[in-house]
Amino acid sequence: MTSIVSPLRLRRYTSTANSHLQTLTKSQLSHSFYVDEACWSRILDELPDIKTLKKLHSRIIFDPDLCNNTSLVIKLMRAYAACGQPNVTRQLFDETSERNVAVYNVMIRSYVNNKFYKDAILVYKNMCKRDVGADNYTFPCVLKACFGSDNLRVGLQVHGAVGKRGLDADLFIGNCLVAMYGKCGCLVEARQVLNEMPKRDVISWNSMVVGYAQNGRFDDALEVCKEMSVLGHKPNAGTMASLLPAVSNTSIENVLFVKDIFVNMDKKDLVSWNVMIAVYVKNVLPKEAVELYHQMETCGIEPDAITFASVLPACGDLSAASLGRRIHEFIERKGLRPNLSLENALVDMYARCGCLTEARKMFEGMKFRDVVSWTSLISAYGKSGQGRDGVALFSQMLESGLQPDSIAFVSILSACSHAGLLLEGESYYKLMTDNYKIVPRLEHYACMVDLKGRSGRINEAFNFIKQMPLEANERIWGALLGACRVYNDMDIGLVAADNLFELAPKQSGYYVLLSNIYAKAGRWEDVTIVRSIMREKGIKKMPGVSNVELNNMVHTFLAGDTSHPQSKEIYEELDILIGKMKEEGYVPETDSSLHDIEEEDKENHLVVHSEKLAIVFAIMNTSHGTPIRITKNLRVCGDCHIATKLISKITHRLIVVRDTNRYHHFQNGVCSCSDYW
Repeated sequence: MTSIVSPLRLRRYTSTANSHLQTLTKSQLSHSFYVDEACWSRILDELPDIKTLKKLHSRIIFDPDLCNNTSLVIKLMRAYAACGQPNVTRQLFDETSERNVAVYNVMIRSYVNNKFYKDAILVYKNMCKRDVGADNYTFPCVLKACFGSDNLRVGLQVHGAVGKRGLDADLFIGNCLVAMYGKCGCLVEARQVLNEMPKRDVISWNSMVVGYAQNGRFDDALEVCKEMSVLGHKPNAGTMASLLPAVSNTSIENVLFVKDIFVNMDKKDLVSWNVMIAVYVKNVLPKEAVELYHQMETCGIEPDAITFASVLPACGDLSAASLGRRIHEFIERKGLRPNLSLENALVDMYARCGCLTEARKMFEGMKFRDVVSWTSLISAYGKSGQGRDGVALFSQMLESGLQPDSIAFVSILSACSHAGLLLEGESYYKLMTDNYKIVPRLEHYACMVDLKGRSGRINEAFNFIKQMPLEANERIWGALLGACRVYNDMDIGLVAADNLFELAPKQSGYYVLLSNIYAKAGRWEDVTIVRSIMREKGIKKMPGVSNVELNNMVHTFLAGDTSHPQSKEIYEELDILIGKMKEEGYVPETDSSLHDIEEEDKENHLVVHSEKLAIVFAIMNTSHGTPIRITKNLRVCGDCHIATKLISKITHRLIVVRDTNRYHHFQNGVCSCSDYW
């Protein structure tokens, strides 16, 4: 890099000195060089801001002794680098005639700290070319540049140079070698370096954990954590952050292992709280994530943008709209916007809570939007039965010049499917394949099967599956089986069920769907056979669980639940409500009960489904007219769907229920799904 003018002789900074410099008297400025150097060094060591630094720089260039002092040049370089000005650091470097190892180290570190990794490597090569001997401060920075730019070739050269200089035993160099090899995918070499290190600290082990986690070796990452604990190195927040990629969609045992690390930490900083919340969210444990967030607030730990971006999806999972709104208010109060990832999380949270008006308002207020922003809202419109609004929004996205990706097309196809927009869905599928040249994935095929099935074109959907170039997965066969249940197509339903039992032999939901088909046809012997197969294979129907948020707490109900403190009152209120429902013409849909038992017993079984209990609890504990938001882990049964429509009419409440398929907005006795879900 060529400098136009010597930075130590720049005279462009002529404004008066700042308060730091004003503390120096005229007599001090006129005294010996050593006093002056000490004063300048002290101020530079404080790493002043850029405005202060420029004033200081302009003072130094007036003094010929200070101007040529290498020690002050190094401090100036370091200060400019800390202000994010590596270009000025480079000017100082280029104009320094005597470049010793310290000057080179500061220049390399300046580039590395500002993520100019390739430039850092070029400076290192220049250093080697000029025979300036690298030291134990040089190598860690150069290795960081290597793993920052995935430059294994130079990393190997550096490792060789480390050995020649006899620095193999240096702890910091060893840690950086482990990190470099791990980042470059050389896990055997990373482990070998770790094993050969005479001294290791927590960072050494964390570097190995990161290497395994980033390369998909999740079990090995967890084993390293256990190994370090056995050897007396207590995991810290850095360990938890390193583990994060390894504990996504993992076993509950692994989640509990990370929880133990968190619980046993002597001091929990913001990073450790953020990681633990993220671990819960990434493993579909939203209630635990929200509870931990409340604990964090109680402990007086102030959350940041990362905390909010992590916990907002959990709010969406639980339909915890009040907590989501409180977080939104905090974000506005702290001035954390604009922040694209945070704003996308807010749009998604409101959308998944069924608060479409608030989701749209948040979306419209965004200064910048990406495909994720549009996709979240399009998907929400679709799952809420407002497919035409989703279609209109997709058209706006195209008009904005943003190019839809594969996921955006999944959202619009799904929206068309939920709204029964067959022609529009087929048109978008053609647009995706012909205009945007996007190769359909299984998700797109599943949407098309669902779209055709919902429209009653069961044979067409079945033929579509047979003509697919990819092997159909359980989502595709599940969409077909669901359509067969609605339209009572026994023959194709059995084919779909057979395929599902092969693909997911332990998934109880598909056995239940087949039982539903048999039950609706009155074929109770076949229902009994399905149930017998489930018992023989040890398959149990997943219990229905419904969540409702009240006063910043998430209340959970199971079918037939009597564990809640208000259970007695809930059942009494439910009995009264069922009486009013029957006056409105309610007749329990006993086909939803999958046992060949007496009608009265079926009715009693249906009464205590978890969503009914959650709804009654919310009615009892909120004021008249307050919307009720419920999440359920299973598909809403036919009887609960009928019952909730009537409850919304009787109580004059908006009731939003999100099941595994979609959002149901019940109001005035009508559901947004048009009775297809």
